[in-house]
Amino acid sequence: QLVLNEQGLRNRAAWESAGYAIPRYDREAMAERTRKNPVWLHFGAGNIFKAFQSNAAERLLNDGTLTEGIIAVERSDSGGKRENYELHDNYTVLVTLKADGSIQKTVIGSIAETRFLFSKDAAEYARLREIFTSPSLQMVSFTITEKGYAVEDGKGNLLPAADADLKSGPENTQSYMGRLTALLYERFKAGAFPVAMVSMDNCSRNGDKLREAVSVFVRGWTEKGFVSADFAEYINGGKVSFPWTMIDKITPGPDAAVAAELKKDGLTDMDASVTASGTHIAPFVNAEESEYLVIEDDFPNGRPPLEKAGFLFTDRDTVSKVERMKVCACLNPLHTALAVYGCLLGFKKICDEMKDPELSALARRIGYQEALPVVENPGVIEPKAFLDTVVNVRLPNPFMPDTPQRIATDTSQKLSIRFGETVKSYLSSDTLRVADLKMIPLVFAGWLRYLMAVDDTGTPFTPSPDPLLESAAAYVKDFRLGETVSAETVENRLSGILSEKTVWGVDLKETGLAALVCGYFAELIQGTGAVRAVLKKYVTGEK
Repeated sequence: QLVLNEQGLRNRAAWESAGYAIPRYDREAMAERTRKNPVWLHFGAGNIFKAFQSNAAERLLNDGTLTEGIIAVERSDSGGKRENYELHDNYTVLVTLKADGSIQKTVIGSIAETRFLFSKDAAEYARLREIFTSPSLQMVSFTITEKGYAVEDGKGNLLPAADADLKSGPENTQSYMGRLTALLYERFKAGAFPVAMVSMDNCSRNGDKLREAVSVFVRGWTEKGFVSADFAEYINGGKVSFPWTMIDKITPGPDAAVAAELKKDGLTDMDASVTASGTHIAPFVNAEESEYLVIEDDFPNGRPPLEKAGFLFTDRDTVSKVERMKVCACLNPLHTALAVYGCLLGFKKICDEMKDPELSALARRIGYQEALPVVENPGVIEPKAFLDTVVNVRLPNPFMPDTPQRIATDTSQKLSIRFGETVKSYLSSDTLRVADLKMIPLVFAGWLRYLMAVDDTGTPFTPSPDPLLESAAAYVKDFRLGETVSAETVENRLSGILSEKTVWGVDLKETGLAALVCGYFAELIQGTGAVRAVLKKYVTGEK
């Protein structure tokens, strides 16, 4: 048996003979140094953190570049999270699933300790306050998802917990961002020590989102006299930075097949569990090999030398260009196209879609023919090389258990960025014509067809969660599979949503794309097999 904890890892020979790379540094000494002089605190120790950032630190600890590890912070110690960390002494197994079929198994020990932002144990917050007030702290990073920074609802109203925190002040905060700001206030009172607050979440201008969330509390508490006016100067005057970053690594949830593989090696306690909030947790994480993290180099208290682990440090403008390259052209649009049509054609894995002639061609045509011409080369990553890796290595990786159903989540929130920005670039170009876009309108039409919740065989399916699912689906509720309608009739019935810039990023009628989208849609609903027929006709040119 292989037991993933401090005691079990003393049997180094057994682990290594089973093919696992294990820590080569003195972990006890590392943890003690980290406790006394924390350098890197990370909020949101989910799958991507365990597969990417903590693995980067692991490599640098192994070669002696780093001497301190990471302190990980989870939101709450309820739902078995504390027990999961304690059972395994903060160790994780990283399973890297390579496109060539090989598997790399690494025991990650770089998490020196785990803390909890909300806990009934007062010692938890006391320890976080101690960490935050340490002059040695250089970086506080985040992978809490874009929703984690929310202090308002979709209508601009303060969320109840945030509203309560604004009224009661930094003591006993109940919201995530409120408590984070309270910890920053503790750092300010302890000596106004500099620090970088680094969002590593996969969202545009992530540093600004974090800054804006914190600023809501700084302004509110200042106005009510809970904090001194000097606190705002501390946050906004350069001592606290909020760098932009771009992160890219496909990291699905814990896969049962991977757990079974680890059990074959003799590992115990590898089963995933689900918390009360629906989060899947496990003592292992599975991920692809490719990874990119581009960071604006703005660290007022210094930073760990993470460039030695492959992180790319640059200026804000370059981060923005890299993000635009990925999100608007070379990865995310391809993912969404495969998600929509994968669901309609009954696929369960993205990698299987890349074996499909029409779907593979659809992804490639969107990337190379329609999106790449408007990409500005950011310099640190070459766009075509990035796209080549996406379509030839990453998406076809048979060992990546990613599903079109997962990626189809919140599609209404993604279309405007992933495709609408390219349409806008064509509209503003002196050399490109919107009329030449054929595949992007086909994805738009595919999503409208997807909203009917019936696949290409005529079998009903359950669409993935989406905040606009009900209202958007209402536009297509009167269409029936097998119905013959003209493009003009479709356009009349869909008029309201076709002009919705919040969905598409542009008004499809104003851009001249509505007729093409509606023509595609009319063909897509002609009967069973119509989706496949449309892809053959327009993507690969087959009859």
